[in-house]
Amino acid sequence: VQLQASGGGLVQAGGSLRLSCAASGRIFSTYRMGWYRQAPGKQRELVADITSDGRTNYAYSVKGRFTISRDNSKNTVFLQMNSLKPEDTAVYYCRGTSYSGDSVIWGQGTQVTVSS
Repeated sequence: VQLQASGGGLVQAGGSLRLSCAASGRIFSTYRMGWYRQAPGKQRELVADITSDGRTNYAYSVKGRFTISRDNSKNTVFLQMNSLKPEDTAVYYCRGTSYSGDSVIWGQGTQVTVSS
């Protein structure tokens, strides 16, 4: 599986963006998919993830504002980001983890910048 993230950009505070992560490979549907972010000078952190059967998990800082979803027919995972704040500014990465956990794949990052 290879991952290709897109959808980042510059937005004003309060605005919205939708990130997409397209996967190649036929076993995408079995992977747990996640979005992570890394701000300058900070460690990479989990934003949200979704299991193969659609269970979701969110970082406290984005609950109620961000929504992760997946379309297994299109091998794509999405991150809908609403009510964006300047502190959401970061490079966002998608990650896939196999069911067994022995395979972890990262996509390239996409920059999200929220201006105040």
